[in-house]
Amino acid sequence: MDGILLPRRPNMTKLLLIGLAASGLMLSAQNAPAPDNAKPDNTKVNKRDRANSEPTADQAKNNKSDREIMKEIRKSIVDDKNLSTYGHNIKVIARNGQVTLKGPVHSEDERKSIEAKAAEVAGADHVTNQIEVKADEKSKTDEKSK
Repeated sequence: MDGILLPRRPNMTKLLLIGLAASGLMLSAQNAPAPDNAKPDNTKVNKRDRANSEPTADQAKNNKSDREIMKEIRKSIVDDKNLSTYGHNIKVIARNGQVTLKGPVHSEDERKSIEAKAAEVAGADHVTNQIEVKADEKSKTDEKSK
């Protein structure tokens, strides 16, 4: 016979093959990208919203005029297909004619666009804009490479 003859020890051959396979798995696991374990942290926002002076969605008034204001602003926001999903999900809170906008958006333009829609319905002096511009993953990556 040509080639290398292995001794007739089936258990040793199996152990050798298992060891080689395990080594290969360990090497491939070392080269795999680390999982992103960063958890979203809304602690500051949650603390802010717990304050009694901060309007939250559950504090919106249920009178007809406030409901109509929220409905018109919400419709205007949702109808704008240029806004991101974040923009479409902004909280609109009306209490006694005073409107508060809350939540994250991707850009300053988006923030201003939503504020303008609310001002058109409720009047500019009746809108408090608490919308925050959150950098998306692409812009975070761009900033890291600078």
